[in-house]
Amino acid sequence: MDSRLNAKEKHHALALYIVLAGLFIASLVVCNLIANKFISLDLGFYTFVLSAGVLPYPITFLITDFLSEFYGRKRTNYVILSGFIALIFVLFVIWLGSQFNSIENSPISDSSYDLLFGNSQRVIIASMAAYLFAQLIDVRIFHFWKKFTSGRHLWLRNNFSTIISQLVDTTLVVGIIFIDTESFGTIGKMILDGWLFKILWAVFDTPIMYIGSWLFKLKFKISEIQYP
Repeated sequence: MDSRLNAKEKHHALALYIVLAGLFIASLVVCNLIANKFISLDLGFYTFVLSAGVLPYPITFLITDFLSEFYGRKRTNYVILSGFIALIFVLFVIWLGSQFNSIENSPISDSSYDLLFGNSQRVIIASMAAYLFAQLIDVRIFHFWKKFTSGRHLWLRNNFSTIISQLVDTTLVVGIIFIDTESFGTIGKMILDGWLFKILWAVFDTPIMYIGSWLFKLKFKISEIQYP
């Protein structure tokens, strides 16, 4: 790790990296498990029709932007790959659970299990495809703007990377899940609502990104951790 950090700072930097990676994977898994429930979210100026899984999902992009800013592209891609592996594991466990019959007094019957998780497999497969493309695009765009602006204008790379990558993610997920069950008009409305909500999240999390950046630099006295 960065030779500019002492042993205690290296420990804290590693601990922060692990915590953020854990939050990233937890948010990713949870949003896929609750994605089958659709909700109406009235913010006063607009009513969004969204999958419940959209609610925690923008957190993953905030975390990858933070990791990209302070730990670099390579370490961020490690976390993205870990999330992808976690989704594969969840998909396997859901399938494995469906291979055994429930006992007579089980709180969850076979039909309830299939109703709850039956479509989750399709959701997770769609999410895996969209997730991998969108997260890698997010990291690439983030670093492009960081290099282009010589490290200035954090708000620009934070928002532009998220806005573009979330459009890719939302389009792929909604398209794959509903292409054979919903009309193109309905699919378009779902994509628009999901994307607009994520854009609002991107704007909202910009101050959080600046606060996190300030705290990181205050703690470690460097703008980015360098690895040999």
